[in-house]
Amino acid sequence: MTDKLFTPLRLGAHTLRHRVVLAPLTRMRASPEGNVPTALNAAYYAQRTSAGGLLISEATPVSWQAHGHPNVPGIHTAAQVAGWRRVVDAVHACGGVFFMQLWHTGRVSHSSHQPDGAAPVGPSAIAAQGTTIDARWQPVPYETPRALAGDEIAPLVATWRQAALNAMEAGFDGVEIHGANGYLLEQFLQSRSNQRSDRYGGSTENRCRLHLEITDAVVAAIGAERVGIRLSPWGIANDSGEDEPLPLYTHLVRELAQRRLLYLHLIEPRASGTGKADIFREGQPSAAAAFRPLWPGVLIDAGGFDRANALQTVQDGLADAVAFGRSFIANPDLPRRLMIDAPLNPYHRPTFYGGGAVGYTDYPALDDAAAEGAR
Repeated sequence: MTDKLFTPLRLGAHTLRHRVVLAPLTRMRASPEGNVPTALNAAYYAQRTSAGGLLISEATPVSWQAHGHPNVPGIHTAAQVAGWRRVVDAVHACGGVFFMQLWHTGRVSHSSHQPDGAAPVGPSAIAAQGTTIDARWQPVPYETPRALAGDEIAPLVATWRQAALNAMEAGFDGVEIHGANGYLLEQFLQSRSNQRSDRYGGSTENRCRLHLEITDAVVAAIGAERVGIRLSPWGIANDSGEDEPLPLYTHLVRELAQRRLLYLHLIEPRASGTGKADIFREGQPSAAAAFRPLWPGVLIDAGGFDRANALQTVQDGLADAVAFGRSFIANPDLPRRLMIDAPLNPYHRPTFYGGGAVGYTDYPALDDAAAEGAR
């Protein structure tokens, strides 16, 4: 009998041939001139495309203000849209289904990435603890953000709507709203970073408001059947974390479920650090187990999965699909390797961010590795 992880899954207008998903992975390899995707990016995604498989793009800023890292491709200029169109065409030529993750880094950006060197923005003027990378690729402390004014919220929401339309123009099959990992939407959601006294702060309903307004704007623009959202209920990335996350996220997930989004993408709390280190937190609750009963649609789970626990999670019905990150970086043919239980290439963390083909498009597939070994 075929393991359920390798059986078809209906996802909106698409039928996936398996349930192994490429997680959104920041790689910082866009052109530094205009943050435009390049031919190298197209090669990378095409390598990781299996016929009928789902890929989610790296987190992609919705505006210049949304940027927070060097050489990250945006989706807010004509050149960026054209660059992404070449990447999407490469994925579609290989038979893949491709969603774009829409992103705003908020307070964990740096003034060197901001238009005119302005301060990054957030829900409140509260600095995150820790360091980030400035435009010169140097580690620097997080800065104190400027709190967004009330009359800036509607234009902010409009940038997400336009970014979703731009993604459609580039040929993507849908978008994923990045509401996780300590970035702007989660900053509004959580009380440690949101101490506003207006309609976007204070109560659970108020702190969820920006998530829902952005979701509604994106759905109105491109349709709920093309929209997913990513959440990290027990995450601690980028100095995030809610003392009592279950009531907050229960309210949010219930509200999102009413909007009939295509999927919910959860990050398990055992894996954290957003790529900065291999951190596995013991004794954490299961996000999928907590929110599966509240979610009627497709549920994708991510965070520290290997073959065995991915098979079990899907077989048990806790999730419909599993997204892989680091192992997909090092194994462009990961779905095939998992299906036949083949050995995996080890990943090389120092090449995760920035650079060229090394550590990006030079990991061998099974056939390539066999041919190399036969020489």
